[in-house]
Amino acid sequence: VQLQASGGGWVQAGGSLRLSCVASGRTFGEYAWFRQAPGKEREFVAASSWRGDKKDYADSVRGRFAIGRSNADNTLYLRMNSLKPEDTALYYCAARTQWSHRRDVYPYWGRGTLVTVSS
Repeated sequence: VQLQASGGGWVQAGGSLRLSCVASGRTFGEYAWFRQAPGKEREFVAASSWRGDKKDYADSVRGRFAIGRSNADNTLYLRMNSLKPEDTALYYCAARTQWSHRRDVYPYWGRGTLVTVSS
């Protein structure tokens, strides 16, 4: 099982980026994005069920970010609009067997992709 995230980069405040995460080896009941800013703890960003019928967002990104799934190629996306300097972080994709509203244990993690938003 492997999760491979990509799409990070540098963008000015107000800009947009789209992150991708390809999952290989199996499918999962839930896919999620987390982020960790310098000097801060890792935090939840967004989650989607395998079918895409259930989605959840952190309050800090709701209305600006959109999570999506492509089952055809088992890819998770995160469209980030109206980016702010405080969105600067290393973004990770994660997965687990079943959907849950508890954002606690995710057994599978990908390597992060860095997003830098300048003011």
